[in-house]
Order: sequence, then C-alpha cells, then structure tokens
Amino acid sequence: MSEISEKYKVLSKVDYPADLRKLNLDELQQLCGEIRHLIIETVEKTGGHIAPSLGAVELAVSLHYVLNTPEDKLIWDVGHQAYAHKIITGRKNKFHTLRQHKGISGFLKPDESEYDTFGAGHASTSISAAAGFAVARELKGGDYRIVTVIGDGSLTGGLAYEGINNIYRIKKQFLIVLNDNEMSISRNVGLMSYYLTKIRVNPSYIKFRNEVWNTLGKLPRGSNLLRLLGRKIDESIKNFFVPGLLFEELGLKYYGPIDGHDLEQLITTLNKVKDLPFPALLHVVTKKGKGLSDAEEDPTKFHGIGPIKVDPNTKEKNGISFSKVFGKVACEVGEKYPDTVFITAAMCEGTGLSEFARKFPDRFFDVGIAEGHAVTFAAGLAMDGMRPIVAIYSTFLQRSYDQLIHDVALQNLPVVFAMDRAGIVGEDGPTHHGAFDISYLNVIPNMIISAPKDGNELRNLVLTALNQKGNPFAIRYPRGKTPVFDEDMEPKFLEIGKWEVLREGEKVAILAVGVMADVAEKACDQLSNEGINPGLVYVRFIKPFDEKILKSVLEKYDVVITVEENALKGGFGVHIVKFAEDLGIDTKIVNLGIPDKFVEQGPRNLLLKEIGLSSENIARKIKELLR
Repeated sequence: MSEISEKYKVLSKVDYPADLRKLNLDELQQLCGEIRHLIIETVEKTGGHIAPSLGAVELAVSLHYVLNTPEDKLIWDVGHQAYAHKIITGRKNKFHTLRQHKGISGFLKPDESEYDTFGAGHASTSISAAAGFAVARELKGGDYRIVTVIGDGSLTGGLAYEGINNIYRIKKQFLIVLNDNEMSISRNVGLMSYYLTKIRVNPSYIKFRNEVWNTLGKLPRGSNLLRLLGRKIDESIKNFFVPGLLFEELGLKYYGPIDGHDLEQLITTLNKVKDLPFPALLHVVTKKGKGLSDAEEDPTKFHGIGPIKVDPNTKEKNGISFSKVFGKVACEVGEKYPDTVFITAAMCEGTGLSEFARKFPDRFFDVGIAEGHAVTFAAGLAMDGMRPIVAIYSTFLQRSYDQLIHDVALQNLPVVFAMDRAGIVGEDGPTHHGAFDISYLNVIPNMIISAPKDGNELRNLVLTALNQKGNPFAIRYPRGKTPVFDEDMEPKFLEIGKWEVLREGEKVAILAVGVMADVAEKACDQLSNEGINPGLVYVRFIKPFDEKILKSVLEKYDVVITVEENALKGGFGVHIVKFAEDLGIDTKIVNLGIPDKFVEQGPRNLLLKEIGLSSENIARKIKELLR
C-alpha cells in the first residue's frame, strides 16, 4: 500500500495541514476515524506504538487545524503519540513503511519532516526544548506560536519540571498541552498522577464553575462583573474544588480539563488559548487505545506491539526472550534473597517484572520515567544494607550517568543493573538502540560489566552479582530470544572476570562478548566446512577481563578478532588493543562492532548483518584476514 486508497475518502484529500483547514467539522470527524483505521491497519503489519497514537488522533488534527504549522512550532514529547501527526504532515503514503528498514521512524525525526520540530524518542524533553524555542523567538524578534504536547506519563520525569522551573522569564505566548490518558507504558505512578486524577474525576468543579458564570451573566451588570473579576472568581472556585492549584503556582495559567476526543470543543478551546500572551497549560483528557476495543481494555499490552499479521517466512523461532528469563530469575531471587528489591522506571512489563511485582509488591518499586531517581534511590537502599536490582533498558540508563558515577560507583555500592535491550533493538531505531553502554560504563571505576551468552548465563550472573560483597555490577543482554535456557539447571556462582574457551583453534581466534558468542559459534561451524578452525573465547566479563586467557590467546594466534554489540569507539575491542600494546605483543587485532554512526531502524537480524555482526560476515572477515 503506497497510495491511500479510495476507502479513505477524506484522508485522500489531505496531504498537509493546510488541507485540513479547508474541511468542515463533519469532515474533520470523519478524517479522525479514517486516520484511526489507517493506524490500526498499518500497525497490525509493522508493529508499533498503537495505543498512545490512537488516543491522540483528535488532538493532532485539532492542533494542526488551529495552528499555522510548520511556521508555528509544534513540539511533541516522546513521539510515540504522534502517528496521526505523521499521517497529516506529508507522510500518509509512506506510513506503510512505519518502523521498517529504510522507512519512516516511529518517533519524531527532524530530518524526516520539517513538521517534526524537535527530535523525540525519550520522555520529558518537550518543555525544555520548547523553552529553548521561546527564548530563540524572543532574541530573533519572531512572532510564531510555540505549543508543546506532553503526555501525563512524561510528568513523572524530573526534566519536565526543570523545564517548567525555567519558563518564568517567558513573557509571551507559550502553550503546554497535557495529553492526560492516565498512562505512560504502565499505569502512571506518583503524586502527579494522583493530582491529575483528582482534577479529572471532579465534575463538580466544571459544573459549579459553569453555573456560577451563567448566573452572573444573567444579573444586571453581570457581564461587567465577570470582565473585572472573572479570573479571581475562577481561581476561587478552583481553590475550593482543586487543592493546590499546582500548575498555576508553577507559573502556568491552567485551563481544563476538556474532552480530548470532542473535536469541536478541542478546536474552540485551542482557538481561545493559542494566542494568550503568557505561559499556559491546557489539560486534555484522552483514552489510550481509543477506537480499538482490545487496546482500550488493555492499554499496557497495546502500548507497543509487534506485527499481528506476520509473514510466516520471517516468523521468529520458538524460544523465550531474555526479558522473560530475567522475570523468572527475579521471582527466584525474591524467594531466596529477602533483602533484595527490584526497581524499574515505568518499564515493569518491558523488563519482565510483572510476576515479581504481583508476588512481592512490597519489594517492587516503579518510580515512573525518572531514571536518575531510580539509580540514586537504589544507592540509598544499598547504603542501608538492601540489595537493589535496577531493571532498565540500556538506552534509558544513559539518562542516569551522573548518578551512576557520583551516587553508586564513587561510594562503591553493590547496586545491580539489569540492562535489557543492550545492542541493536530493531524497529524502534536509533533513539532506543543500546549501543553505548560498554563504552560509558567501562570508564567508571569500581564498575563490574558482564554480558551473558544465553538465559542460563543471565541467571548465573544475576546470582553472582548478589553474592559478591561490593561493587556495582552491570549485566547487559539484548532484545530477543535466548538460544538456551534450562529452568531446572542448577545455577552457578561465577568467578568475577573469568572467561571461557569454547573452542581451541589455529591461526585466528575470536573474542566474542555475550550473545555474540552464539553468532561466532555459527561462523566457526561455517568455516570448519572449509578447513578453517578458529579459536573461540566467550567473553562474559568485560570489566574486569580475564588477563590470563587473553595473554595466552594473543601469544598463540596470529590474528585476534573481537566481536561486540556495542559502539566500536570506546568499546571492548579498544581495551584489548591497548592491553596488547602495553605488553608489547604485535598480534594483529581486528575489532568488529557497531560503527561510529547512529544505526537506523529495521529488523534486528538485518541490522546486525548490515553492520557486520552476522555469522556470515564474521566468517567472511576471517577468510579475508587469512588470505
């Protein structure tokens, strides 16, 4: 499907936001239905973040209808709520390529469209970015509008409040639209969620406010009274029904809540608030998964999904994912180690911890989209004798770098970091690839870094991490299935830093980090059919590494190849080169890993092949080197 078919009668007429502004209300409502249908039809084939985008269809349409985009700056938070935005900004005929290799991104990407004002894949960035646009507008003497859309889940992230804290100097138009669907990925946590719920479920405020205004308007000179005292009357009513008036105390004029699926009300309200000469917040209540009954009933499950209609030729083999293995190990740990707690940052399901959270609710902490807090919170627990495990995606741990150094490593606290999605993640693309964790962790003193090759090793490493007396301990593992996991196997406590020789060979040896050991094993099998027998070492510990085995490998083989699913810059391989140089060993060392660029989205196996990390690529490289 490269062209929008005739069944999309209104959407077929809309290429850009200017076309929206030619439609009447009935046509706009039909358009919203057609956009929902296209999102569902597409995501069934491509996978993607279906529930958040279905909930924001009317919001996207009304914003582009009311604003003069792209001259007006519309800045979205996270990006996975913006599929409708993509469809009506010149990408409807490419929407079938969503998250596909060489296709359009599942997130906001400025080099994809001028309507993607600011790139977004991680949460809570929009207000800070919009504040930057506002100051730039002031310094340049511009008069365009600035509107940012932030999901309520993003308000669990501290960066949102850092942005709000610094908008006091903005004296012109600046509108924050709060898309409140009670969800980030899991149900929202914390006091902000509680506060928004109090506003959302209090119809008395809206009803009473309207009655007061209608009554005053009917009195003699009532309209004059409303004009003079309207704001004070409004604030008094809010103070009575909505404790705290948090947003107004933070310097934002608050409007709402309004129904985010009532297109007429959205357009009317946006027209009233779009040109206010001061910072304001419009609270819009939406339903995550709107229009798809399964997604409405279970918005967590349908936050992000894989393809429903899968080509049988590309279907993954049966197996268990590393995330599910970790979830099983977590429950085992919960039974055996009563001083252990698990922490996640709005990723309970994604990291496999749902069952642990159900069984051990008092020892499970979802802190929301607040990765920095998660790490320092873990440090406080560890300092007082608990054994915290922070379950987090590699790409999101980047947001906690100072906390890793200052709060954990400097104090040498035994916090365990279970780093899911390390390496290439696939269709979520460059904002989500865990390409840098070996590089950024390797330079931190006291840090132990490990990488399991399969599910059994993941279990062994988690238990080893809990049984060592000190040191922060990182365990990195990829998205996808593990080649091996035997729940009945007796776990092993591993020697810190110890590698494992999987094959003895001749002339060339492979040092394979984590799951790359399985890939390298297949390369060795291919080469053995041609009479080539590489040595193979499984690198389970990246820091500290096994100097004894490494020294023997460097002395025995003519060529050593390091293979890692991490950026080559600052990665495992460069430390092996340095080690050889320090010893004066001139063995030829070749590093394979993620090149010095941001890798685009696509199927994980295809991307690994493109960057040279498939078994075929490794075998070919070895043959080239031996020539």
